[in-house]
Amino acid sequence: MERKIGIVVLAAGSSSRLGQPKQLLEYNNTTLLKNAMAQASGIPYAAIVVVTGSNNEAIEADLNERTATICYNSEWEQGMGSSIATGLKRLLELHPDLKACIFAVCDQPFVTTQVFQDILEQQIRSGKGIVASLYAETLGTPVLFSHVYFKKVLSLNGKERAKKIVENYIDDVASVPFDKGAIDIDTIHDYNNLISSK
Repeated sequence: MERKIGIVVLAAGSSSRLGQPKQLLEYNNTTLLKNAMAQASGIPYAAIVVVTGSNNEAIEADLNERTATICYNSEWEQGMGSSIATGLKRLLELHPDLKACIFAVCDQPFVTTQVFQDILEQQIRSGKGIVASLYAETLGTPVLFSHVYFKKVLSLNGKERAKKIVENYIDDVASVPFDKGAIDIDTIHDYNNLISSK
């Protein structure tokens, strides 16, 4: 079956504020990255690409992943925009007829399959070309772009973020509530709070 929906999990950053690869931090008997991938894999008809960059050898060795395509971004140091474009480009090489793509990050520990499902259902209901997660009074990841926006996503570079497209086309944006999306892991303090709250 040709897969019409893609999910890109962004895992290329260097975790500079944390001092170690956040992708490999233990969480729920797995790692933050594997948790994000497991939740994405709950959408059975989605094609999944994981974008690696910094510490890619250790991260890819840990993944040993068969449910997703691993894609290394050699220009990861330029910023997230580069990794977003790299992930979508790889997905389109594998699935040229892709109709929409969700972009997710690896350090939102409370992301669930249901969040991805809610985004997909909202896109169908609303007919909007972009569906973003709503938390802390802002729009963020995971975020879906329909194929109408693929050229704009592919043109992102350096430190440009997908949020730039969301803001420029706000009239074509729907949202889904994801209150715990505000919790992400940037520092060891964030991680310790996550573990102690379990």
